[in-house]
Amino acid sequence: MFAYVVKRLLSGIVVLFLVSMTIFLVFWYGPSEPAQVVCDRQTSNRCGDRIDLYTENLGYNNAWYEEYGKFLKGVAVGREIKFGNRELPCPAPCLGRSYLTDAPVWEEMKQRMPATFSVAIGGAALYLLLGIPIGVAAARRRGTVGDKALVSTFLVVSSIPYYLFALLIWLFFTISWEAPLVAETGYFPITENPAKWFSGMFLAWMALGIFGCTAYTRYTRGSMVEVLGEDYIRTAKAKGLASRTVVYRHGLRSALVPVVTIFAIDFGTLLAGTIFTEQIFDIEGIGRWALNAVYQRDLPVVAATALFGATILIIANLVVDVIYSILDPRVRLS
Repeated sequence: MFAYVVKRLLSGIVVLFLVSMTIFLVFWYGPSEPAQVVCDRQTSNRCGDRIDLYTENLGYNNAWYEEYGKFLKGVAVGREIKFGNRELPCPAPCLGRSYLTDAPVWEEMKQRMPATFSVAIGGAALYLLLGIPIGVAAARRRGTVGDKALVSTFLVVSSIPYYLFALLIWLFFTISWEAPLVAETGYFPITENPAKWFSGMFLAWMALGIFGCTAYTRYTRGSMVEVLGEDYIRTAKAKGLASRTVVYRHGLRSALVPVVTIFAIDFGTLLAGTIFTEQIFDIEGIGRWALNAVYQRDLPVVAATALFGATILIIANLVVDVIYSILDPRVRLS
């Protein structure tokens, strides 16, 4: 088991290195002129005379691999970054300094992480708490009127674009109904006011949970229907085991293997940035921050959020592999 985890960890590190290089090259050879962006924001009408200075200070006159080496060094031990005539420190892990605020990108990202983690954990918890039990119940009643009605309803809900579904949730509860529980949406630190934190995140969790559980109900139902038809399930029933024991102790464990894979990737995607959710419910998280950075051409922020998202997804895949090996020991042998 230990060797299996180490092998997956090393492969994850290699993938992360290749992803970071790819992201760096995309922005290095991209169509935007970073020096022009910085120069326009930090000078009034003399940018034309100083564009070469900003290009040189930002390192765009050097070879890409030289600047990539500086980037990796900055992540490990920090570095100095020049903006015109200014030289600003960027402590480790240095992901650059924002072109808009001059602040270290990592410091700004850390401030937004609690909001994104709150959205992702609450939404993902509802995925499972709603989707898996409903999926198991539907599988046990396969072919009944209730099963068909449930599957049809969830197919209709999942066919609606998520941004429209979330917007309708927000409009109904905050404008039409004016529910006091969700009078003010947004992120409020849980350490300052737990009740306000809960009420501010409630609609975002509801939108993610209801929309996401439709998919997890279908995944769980399909997986359970297949597992309940296996020979070992029929053998367990023939031995006289209780129906709940057969379904939940013997069937559900095997049925959860594909669901776990999908969930880990979905959770990683949520952590990488729930752009629509944060934008609609006025949550200052990493997804909304990345979206604004694209509009404002703040390239260090865009690159850092892309790298953060890739890191989260790689970690999610590593966790999937470990959980897979626990649920199904045959994976370790393969």
